[in-house]
Amino acid sequence: MIDVLGPEKRRRRTTQEKIAIVQQSFEPGMTVSLVARQHGVAASQLFLWRKQYQEGSLTAVAAGEQVVPASELAAAMKQIKELQRLLGKKTMENELLKEAVEYGRAKKWIAHAPLL
Repeated sequence: MIDVLGPEKRRRRTTQEKIAIVQQSFEPGMTVSLVARQHGVAASQLFLWRKQYQEGSLTAVAAGEQVVPASELAAAMKQIKELQRLLGKKTMENELLKEAVEYGRAKKWIAHAPLL
């Protein structure tokens, strides 16, 4: 005969608890199944937490902050780097043109007052 156990309340773990459990599972001599049993967590759940920990997505988000997928973050960072590169290029062009204008004015090739 099989005994059916009553429904147990699910325990919600804080982010700090999850991180501590995950870090314990990475210690030498510790296995995922052993750590999971010690903390009353399913091994599959601990594997999920380990994956999230390694991806950096296990940390909690503060209230009001927007969650952005890693792919969007990578695309945004790539765009920022490209825009910074373009800004640097345009800044150099601007400085070069300023020097050319100063040189032209010194040689009296460019009038000081603009013609209207």
